[in-house]
Amino acid sequence: MNKFEHAESVVMNTYKRFPIIIAKGEGCYVYDDNGKKYLDFVAGIAVNTFGHGYPAVVDAIVKQAKEMLHVSNLYWTQSQIDLADKLVKNSWFDKAFFCNSGAESIEAGLKLIRKYANKTHPERYEIITMKDSFHGRTFGAVTATGQEKYKQGLNPVLPGIKHVPFNDFEALKEAVDEKTAGILLEPIQAEGGVIPGKKEYLQKVREFCTENDIVLMYDEVQCGIGRTGRLFAHQYYDAPPDVMALAKGIAGGVPMGSLLATDKVAIGFEPGDHASTFGGNPLAASVACVVLDELLEKGTMDNVKIQGEYLTKKLLKLKDKNSVITDVRGVGLLQGVQLSVDAGEIIVKCMEQGLLLVNAGSHVIRFVPALNVKSEEIDKCIGILEKVLAS
Repeated sequence: MNKFEHAESVVMNTYKRFPIIIAKGEGCYVYDDNGKKYLDFVAGIAVNTFGHGYPAVVDAIVKQAKEMLHVSNLYWTQSQIDLADKLVKNSWFDKAFFCNSGAESIEAGLKLIRKYANKTHPERYEIITMKDSFHGRTFGAVTATGQEKYKQGLNPVLPGIKHVPFNDFEALKEAVDEKTAGILLEPIQAEGGVIPGKKEYLQKVREFCTENDIVLMYDEVQCGIGRTGRLFAHQYYDAPPDVMALAKGIAGGVPMGSLLATDKVAIGFEPGDHASTFGGNPLAASVACVVLDELLEKGTMDNVKIQGEYLTKKLLKLKDKNSVITDVRGVGLLQGVQLSVDAGEIIVKCMEQGLLLVNAGSHVIRFVPALNVKSEEIDKCIGILEKVLAS
């Protein structure tokens, strides 16, 4: 039995993993257990905000681990208060809830929408989400997800969820009725193929929700935390929601999720309505404080804008040379390349050449490197991809 057969014998079969074992990381690179070096443009799927081994993140982990890892949310902790304060002061939200993942933050948001509606419009309970969306793997999150492939074998899924086409305001308006409590969407659909929202569309949705007292919730699990060059993607569109789910890059690789809400909607939750044992624990919260400080004070988001434009430019040049690329789209350092062929084979060949990439559907390659990526690392990525496409 080789090492991969052994791994399959003891780890539950929920991922189709590549046949490499990643042993360590440094900056935008990782190394497998044989010492082979890979340029990492997956970054834990938009999780490792500053790549691997970033000193400020490592120092925060070590410092907090020496002081206290966990204490019940029956008590206050300063790091959680500080984190909530940073998020509120740098957004238009008033309150923060902390959990451990994107799916958990979505579940919290779905509950908050219904709790708010129950207090203000008891006849409302339905939530409208978008086709081709992705919101997570838990039962509520997968029901909200607008892709049937994630629901196979799970039917019947939960009631009270409708799906409409993304970027189609008339279809959304037509789906709204007297039972509509909330609307959930990703400003940029990431897993669904890197589909940016249209500014006019998002602004119309915001205005419509305000006029009808419908809760507007954004899933910024992947497109938030600086990835667009703004702290939150909706700031790029100037169309803020009432509720927002965050996770992935918020703690630079330490598991964390958050739900932000305005005071108006946050009244939906009272003590006992929702909770998370590990949510906002001192370790995750203290690291997330450092991540936000680095983003807001060290020029990282300026780098996202510069390198995002550079990556787009390089991908468009590659498109001009290769007919297999049919589209390039995205914002900042969340970019997608649409292909006329299956993306999987190209991703495997890039991995063999020392480049890690991830798909977004069967025909899209997604680029989500660390936010402090350098132009020379982008050049190396494009060089490997160009070589693979040429072959």
